[in-house]
Amino acid sequence: MQETIDASTCPAAGRDDRKSAEFARQHVSPFAGARIIRSFADAREVLRSPNVRQGGGNSSEVVFDNPAHISFFFLDGEPHRKRRASVAAYFTPKAIITRYHPIINRTMAKLTAELRAAGTGVLDEMALELASNVTVEILGIDDRNDPLALASLLHAIRRSSPRPNRGALRRFLEDRLFGWHFRAPKDRLTRQFFDNHITPAIEVRRREPKDDVVSYMVQEGYSKAAMIMECMTYGTAGVSTTREFIGMAAWHMFDRPELKQSFLDADEDGQFAILQEILRLEPVSGMIYRRAESAIPQANDRPIEAGDLVGIDIRSANQDEQTVGACPFTFDAERRAKTRNVANYMTFGDGPHRCPGSQVALHEGRMFLDSIMRLPGIRMARKPEMLWNPNTQSYEIRGMTIHCDKSV
Repeated sequence: MQETIDASTCPAAGRDDRKSAEFARQHVSPFAGARIIRSFADAREVLRSPNVRQGGGNSSEVVFDNPAHISFFFLDGEPHRKRRASVAAYFTPKAIITRYHPIINRTMAKLTAELRAAGTGVLDEMALELASNVTVEILGIDDRNDPLALASLLHAIRRSSPRPNRGALRRFLEDRLFGWHFRAPKDRLTRQFFDNHITPAIEVRRREPKDDVVSYMVQEGYSKAAMIMECMTYGTAGVSTTREFIGMAAWHMFDRPELKQSFLDADEDGQFAILQEILRLEPVSGMIYRRAESAIPQANDRPIEAGDLVGIDIRSANQDEQTVGACPFTFDAERRAKTRNVANYMTFGDGPHRCPGSQVALHEGRMFLDSIMRLPGIRMARKPEMLWNPNTQSYEIRGMTIHCDKSV
């Protein structure tokens, strides 16, 4: 997609509301040899095709000797469909309202009270606490006394993991020649994760099973390795992406008071539309990978051949003018009403592997921001720093200090 806007179709020609685009451009490093897809139509064709398999997230290193005990993130076809159906109950509208809304409300009452008492706080840390509280409920890990311990540990494990886009030489050095040395930090953290968080949850759920991930794994007899992989998958997706999304949305609102006011004046559907438009401009994860098992025709490019590794450029697809309309780099809360495409575009993926927890994340973001932005005197005192996570190819928002009027 060309980084230009036709002034004849875009009244905001030259305006670019994106905050992370240039930062991502400087840091993104696609897998070597990957065929990069940038158009929305071609991206959707690939992600919805039954002829592709997962190609990212270290999927090449997953052992499929027992598919029943592999995270459904790495499964495809019928095994994936069955496993996804088994977890669908965690993400239904009813579950979001009855199970997660009370947790969100309690957490926000605590966070806003603490913020009013101190008059200052770090927004991304507050968002982390909310995302952690919801995630431990989904997992069934009873860490509510210190949910941030789990979140910090998951982040450390992810940071210590080898980069999925390593070259052949680096892979040889890190995995084979000096494998013991490079694996040691991650192995230590992973043992801590299992011993301190998963094992206590297993013991509780054996006595009192509930509708959560740990209960399901206990019922199905998952191995230790499979339990770690499944909890890591849910935990990373549930905590990290939600935290960054909330931080980025808040940054947009603090920088544009009229946007903040529009958000506060809108009904629930209108608030979702604003958040979805921010996510269109600023998707947290920038690339999705698939491996083609057979040829796939492309609407705007040459066909994909069997064996090709395909990288979906989410940012480019989200800003494909043929799909999203004029002024693709500008914020437009009415964009959803002007186009016939799903409001999230490629932000949460597409096809069978579309993020199952997308609606949970949107509800967390809406309720968090609605609570924070209504506080008297709320303002951003320090802009956040953007960091880059090479493992997930995503930005991170850190250190956003906010102030509000102190309670009397």
